[in-house]
Amino acid sequence: MWLLLWSDYRAENEPPFIADFELTDHRGVIQTEEDFAGRWMLVFFGFTNCPDVCPTTLSEVAAVMEGLGDEAAMVQPIFITIDPERDTPAALAEYVSLFDAGIIGLGGTSEQIAATSETFPIFYERIEEASAPDGYTMGHTSQLFLFDTQAGFADSWPYGTPAEEILTDLRDRI
Repeated sequence: MWLLLWSDYRAENEPPFIADFELTDHRGVIQTEEDFAGRWMLVFFGFTNCPDVCPTTLSEVAAVMEGLGDEAAMVQPIFITIDPERDTPAALAEYVSLFDAGIIGLGGTSEQIAATSETFPIFYERIEEASAPDGYTMGHTSQLFLFDTQAGFADSWPYGTPAEEILTDLRDRI
């Protein structure tokens, strides 16, 4: 079991961490947090072979984006893979298209994913499981993160938070 804690030592009004990444999107384009400057980011870490947590969370994200209506242009949903071995740009493109919410799938090499995971308070691990695709599955953090228009951490929601609650929280901020 993993427990993740971080100290709240930041100065007043400074986020405890910022989004920091350089990854390849599902179209093969390199993206960084700077590409989303001026927009809120909803960020979720997962993998395309996930049987439950990832598709459930991305379905909630899709419902949030639909609920935002015209305000959806102010928010960019992002799915970052923690399974670079299987989640190629083509696999990510197929997966994010299932949710039809403008979600950008980001991936990279194992080293790039590891470096990205160090800038976010997440964990992930490969778990050998004979019945899973390719003989393994992934354990991972299941929070949905919100970053402000300058890529500063704004909030997070645990797995299972209803879209209506996320939508209300998000509308109060944007």
